[in-house]
Amino acid sequence: MSESIVILMISISTFLGAIGLIALIWAVKTGQFDDHSKFIDAVRHDNEEDLQDAAIMSEKKKRYQKKNPLEKKKLDTKNYMPPD
Repeated sequence: MSESIVILMISISTFLGAIGLIALIWAVKTGQFDDHSKFIDAVRHDNEEDLQDAAIMSEKKKRYQKKNPLEKKKLDTKNYMPPD
């Protein structure tokens, strides 16, 4: 392949890549990827049992995070293995 063809291919691919990047930035800025009804639909289709399970799980997570720092340090030192 001659040098002029390689230069032409590189310039065209750079131009197309720049157009793609500009299109992606434009789409993100204008909110094309935003899903405003996602959370509304999720709540609409959940039943009471799922919501109660979510509340119980968040309470368990909070309790675990409160008591975890001391236990985590103990476990980290007990199970320490040097990298290979």
